[in-house]
Amino acid sequence: MQVTETSTDGLKREFRIVVPADELEGEITKRLDALGRSIRVPGFRPGKVPLPLLRQRYGSAVRGEVLENSVQSSSAEAMQQHNLRPALPPQVEIVSAAEGTDLEYKMSVELLPDLPALDFADLGIEKLVPEIPAEDIDRAIERLGEQQRGSEPVERPAATGDIVVMDFVGRIGDVEFPGGKGENIRLELGSGQFVPGFEDQLVGAAPGEERKVSVTFPAEYGNADLAGKDAVFDVTVKEVRERQPAKTGDDLAKEVGLETLAELRQEVEQRMQRDYAGVARQRLKRDLLDKLAERYDFGVPPGMVEIEYDSIMKQYESEKAMQAEAPGAEPAADGEPAADGEQPAAAAAEPAAEAPEDDEKAKAEFRRIAERRVRLGLLLAEVGRSNNITVSQEELNQALAQEARRHPGYERQVIDYYRKSPDAIGNLRAPIYEEKVVDFIVEMAKLNERKVSPAELMRFPEPEDADAAATA
Repeated sequence: MQVTETSTDGLKREFRIVVPADELEGEITKRLDALGRSIRVPGFRPGKVPLPLLRQRYGSAVRGEVLENSVQSSSAEAMQQHNLRPALPPQVEIVSAAEGTDLEYKMSVELLPDLPALDFADLGIEKLVPEIPAEDIDRAIERLGEQQRGSEPVERPAATGDIVVMDFVGRIGDVEFPGGKGENIRLELGSGQFVPGFEDQLVGAAPGEERKVSVTFPAEYGNADLAGKDAVFDVTVKEVRERQPAKTGDDLAKEVGLETLAELRQEVEQRMQRDYAGVARQRLKRDLLDKLAERYDFGVPPGMVEIEYDSIMKQYESEKAMQAEAPGAEPAADGEPAADGEQPAAAAAEPAAEAPEDDEKAKAEFRRIAERRVRLGLLLAEVGRSNNITVSQEELNQALAQEARRHPGYERQVIDYYRKSPDAIGNLRAPIYEEKVVDFIVEMAKLNERKVSPAELMRFPEPEDADAAATA
């Protein structure tokens, strides 16, 4: 085999590779001999089929297989000889492969970059520690009490605060409109759930009564086909239900399966702590990725950027199409990039990209986002590789079980799908691996802890506050 490097351009290398014809012919003859020992041809004993006959019948197929294997093995050998670390599978262009001649092809390959020395001791990452005020816990318990309030049917006209069970049909002119029909719909009068003016016109309606309710949809209504238009609903009040007083104290605790208000209060506080801890983790991870992006700037393989960019654009175009069908939805390039093996996604904790109105500006911004994602992914992957961070089979099994639980009734099908699909298993492995790498970096960094209120914790930086807020 002859390997000649023909081009060097940044992280891209090109080679001319020649595999001698006699080497190919020897492999073809060996394959045909093996085939002759295993097949049956009428008129010949096993293993006695003449080579010319085998070549006539099977030569073309065997030659194609040999050429394919030769390209794979010789390209891998060429990369090994030159100590190359490919970022993506090499691109091959056959120059010559005629029978009886050398196999000649061009190979182009993009390489993983050499990363700078990594030091995480002085990243200046801030860890937010949420402190939950007692009044927040009180309000959460009050809301729980409201949610647990029962209701009983009454034989009197409906008043504000009552629940009306109704059927309705809405029309614009004489035409019913999509989504304007419902049966056995429960509506608390005064809750503001329906179009302004709808609930007010049901105050005083008695069980069994039919009413016509006229409304005007707001100009900014999410459905453009209804925005600003007048509609009439034929409403049949099937039942009026009076809300019961909210339970409090130990009675409320017993309603949710506990014994005392103290136990309920502890349970609510622990749940809130878990929820806010999750938000604090996302803030910490986002801060970490921003700091890494600021500190480490190195070239990345254009092919990897292109793959990530295509993923972002597909997400963006999909959400634009959804917005056209359902006005009010905001397109955002926050799709999770495909992960290969243990290549971290490096995007889960980053905010969505605000798409500029101009498509060309959007494309330029998304390409910048794609490059950032690839760079962070390579950096995290290198941290994991150099520190022997791996995902255990037990961790994968736990993730698979959790994924299966998200599809009640189809758990077995979900498990079978993942076990038969290496790519799907890779998508389960990638976020676990990324979290473990992030944990490792956080342990190495000197964290500044700061206690914050829940309100401050939930106040994410606006795009103008940091460049990272415009990335995903």
